[in-house]
Amino acid sequence: MNEPVSTVIIGAGFAGIGAAIRLQQSGIDDFVILERADRAGGTWRDNTYPGAACDIPSRLYSYSFAPNPDWPHTYSGSADILAYIESMIGAHDLHRRIRFGHNVSGLCYDELAGAWEVSLADRAPLYARTVVLASGPLSTPGFPAIEGIETYTGKRMHSAEWDHGYDFAGKRIAVIGTGASAVQIIPELVRTAGHVTVYQRTPGWVLPRLNRRISPPMKHLYRAVPGAQSVARAGWYFGHESIALGVVWNTPLTRLVEKVAKAHLRNQVRDPWQRRQLTPDYRAGCKRLLMTNDYYPALQRDNCRLVTWPIARICENGIRTAEGVERRFDAIVFATGFEVSKQGTPIPVTGRRGRNLAAEWSHGAYAYKSFAVSGYPNLYFTFGPNSGPGHNSALVYMEAQIDAIVTAISLILDRDLHSLDVFEPAQRTFNERLQRRLRDTTWNSGCRSWYLTEDGFNATMFPGFASQYIAQMRGIDFTRDFRAIARGSDEQKSRSRDAGPSRRVVPAPCPPIPRSPARAR
Repeated sequence: MNEPVSTVIIGAGFAGIGAAIRLQQSGIDDFVILERADRAGGTWRDNTYPGAACDIPSRLYSYSFAPNPDWPHTYSGSADILAYIESMIGAHDLHRRIRFGHNVSGLCYDELAGAWEVSLADRAPLYARTVVLASGPLSTPGFPAIEGIETYTGKRMHSAEWDHGYDFAGKRIAVIGTGASAVQIIPELVRTAGHVTVYQRTPGWVLPRLNRRISPPMKHLYRAVPGAQSVARAGWYFGHESIALGVVWNTPLTRLVEKVAKAHLRNQVRDPWQRRQLTPDYRAGCKRLLMTNDYYPALQRDNCRLVTWPIARICENGIRTAEGVERRFDAIVFATGFEVSKQGTPIPVTGRRGRNLAAEWSHGAYAYKSFAVSGYPNLYFTFGPNSGPGHNSALVYMEAQIDAIVTAISLILDRDLHSLDVFEPAQRTFNERLQRRLRDTTWNSGCRSWYLTEDGFNATMFPGFASQYIAQMRGIDFTRDFRAIARGSDEQKSRSRDAGPSRRVVPAPCPPIPRSPARAR
């Protein structure tokens, strides 16, 4: 085995770049970032569809340790967010750390060496004492299980794989999905396409988005007064924290959120029948809230039609719905999100004694406080299981995770540990309490959403305030809840004997993935 680097970070999106910056700030410089694409940016590199933007205010959708005084709008578009990520890379000299075109195909823990073998497609493997899996939950486009989807002969594209060379002018376009990406895409398509047909399975709760251009004097203030951005960010943070009382739990404030959404619907949609079609039959918060001012007006344009009949199948030339009507299209746009709760692991991960994480997560992912899993020492996750916010910025949660990860890696390196592994009972107790808390949230109140697996297991969301999540991550007890084994200790030698022959000289391939229906927790 080659001498392992201290840390391998997988993914050069928000999470990977944030982890790299915090490692540097902690004095850890022996790391590499592996990125399968030829450019950094992750989700914001891939999602370039027309109208792509974030529904969280930019001041909050950024790291507190890397403020950006030059956001152009309250809610910035994908190009501005990508530019922010690239500015962080430049400011912290991370280009020298990123290895583009390095597609990680698997992780396998070498129990004797106390290191991870990082397999790469068409390249020799790397070895690392610690690994940060920062590939993110929004990296695998999700297509619906509709009969005939492969038989369609027209143009087919997913919102996360947009073909900017395709000319929509004058074309008949179908859009499947009415979620967060769809409500941004549809208004743009209606402006250019000949006709747009929107297939809706379930309407969403839609709130107005108050997006304003940030004036040059305000930008100057943010640059000249460092604390001004912190104050503005804190204001947005606590404002969004208060929203949790209306969308995370079913409270009287939930009714207030619904009243605001219904008033927005009444103000923008004149036809009573269409308003009925666009009114959800579930509580606000059960599915992701949608923020847009353009969606409802787009649906009422002469060249747009809303179809609420279920799709029966996709045919060679179009889509047939349950009542037997088949409509022909030049192109179908799938605004159907990502495989979040069902994808298991983005790559094969083999831990101690051949344990396979994809098999263990096959019915829903779980972890200890969302960032580490028992049986997989020295491996850490960003935006791991049950770290999703329903009301606040994902980067607030991600920043708290990254700080916990850096603390763990620092312990391993500073104390020269062979391994740092979560005690399984601590992990099980945490998840039992977590799932009990989730039962009382709106996400588990009966609607279908990407937050849940097919059997209703919530592996995605955190049942509380962002401040509670931050406290959870800051309160990790590495002495009580983790087993630390020093390199060269008697326990390490004993475990090494039990682990079998070393793979140091001729590394063997990782074992095949076992197929197990069990879900250990």
